[in-house]
Amino acid sequence: MNIGFSALQPYPFARLDHLIQDIAPPEGKRLLRMSIGEPQHKPPRDVIKALTENLGGVEFYPATRGTDQLRDAQARWMRSRFGLIGVEPDSHVLPVNGTKEALFAIAQALVDSTQQNLVGVPNPFYQLYEGACLLAGAKPLYLNCTPESGFLPTPEQITPAQWPHVALIYLCSPGNPTGAVMSSDLMKRFIERAQEHDVVLVSDECYSEIYPDEAKPPTGLLACCEELGLNGYRNCLSAHSLSKRSNLPGMRSGFMAGDADLLNRFLKYRSYHGSAMPLHHQAASVVAWSDEHHVRENREQYRRKFSAVREVLEEQIVLDEPAGGFFYWLRTPIDDQLFVKELYAREGVLLLPGSFLGRCTVDAHHSKQSREKHSEKSTTHRSEQEQESRPDPTSNNDNPGLRRARMALVLPLEDCVDAARRIAALMSEL
Repeated sequence: MNIGFSALQPYPFARLDHLIQDIAPPEGKRLLRMSIGEPQHKPPRDVIKALTENLGGVEFYPATRGTDQLRDAQARWMRSRFGLIGVEPDSHVLPVNGTKEALFAIAQALVDSTQQNLVGVPNPFYQLYEGACLLAGAKPLYLNCTPESGFLPTPEQITPAQWPHVALIYLCSPGNPTGAVMSSDLMKRFIERAQEHDVVLVSDECYSEIYPDEAKPPTGLLACCEELGLNGYRNCLSAHSLSKRSNLPGMRSGFMAGDADLLNRFLKYRSYHGSAMPLHHQAASVVAWSDEHHVRENREQYRRKFSAVREVLEEQIVLDEPAGGFFYWLRTPIDDQLFVKELYAREGVLLLPGSFLGRCTVDAHHSKQSREKHSEKSTTHRSEQEQESRPDPTSNNDNPGLRRARMALVLPLEDCVDAARRIAALMSEL
């Protein structure tokens, strides 16, 4: 068996199920699940129509490369959305069964398992990156995303000694769970350093079409490549999906775009992997990528939710407004796991503890030194409140997800507002 399995941690939702397994939500209050980022707006009718009208495609094996029509639609969308000049459907685009499948598989295809490689991942993160890294025989290099860094990783976090061992770096913009958006300058710094050290950049941009200001869409990795004159997108790939953009998470449709050589290698891998998209899904995807009206309406629905939830919650806590995506990365007044349990038990609202999405990066030796140093300090003159506010040195106190909770604004507007009121009620009690 792949030795990487022994290093895999339980998925966040499995941990959440375990966390609340002995807790019953309050009677008389409807359970509001805001823990999972599953879009629940209605999908475009024209897409569903195309899906049902092309069911005859199930009679045939689909090509792993996808149809010409689908790659053309995806390339046109990339040109229109990001202003790309060099993207070509036959060489720079590869349809995939949703970004989750592709983001995992790309590491298996491109990371050399015989070497002691590092794979950079933002921290906190979408846990798939970590799993893909471990099962590719590499070691995760956690790039902490804190309030001080604007919840974003930077290439400067990677030391000169580490760069020669880095095989691949996952980026995510807008970020999950923080909603932070990478600037063009930051992306270009990553590109320049990655080019210098022959490192592959994989940018997860599946939330790129959900943002607050219609005049300021998030930039993309390939657009930054072209601005730098890197027109072949060497060592750079971006991933896009219809799940969030078009409310089609169950259709499993997306694409990878960028470096033609990397995509050819990935295509070879996928030919064995057996991951060709069904033809009726491809036909429906052409319709989805060719329409922007439903995407603008989708953004507007999220804007209304953020505005309404903000109005309720900002009376209780200072909110970090996301620059994209549909999550609030809430600060919790107590330990995040305890807060999620209390909220579920008292108010019937389920969030995802932030610590489940982050990792401690302090090594065991440093943690031991911290505990010994802390034990030597006198606490005689400290108030009880000061001691409670100090991070516990025996805990994973550099996990950037601690004292945070992810709130997905995917439920209907009235449910999001109801959840915000219940959260505010609990916070006022704590």
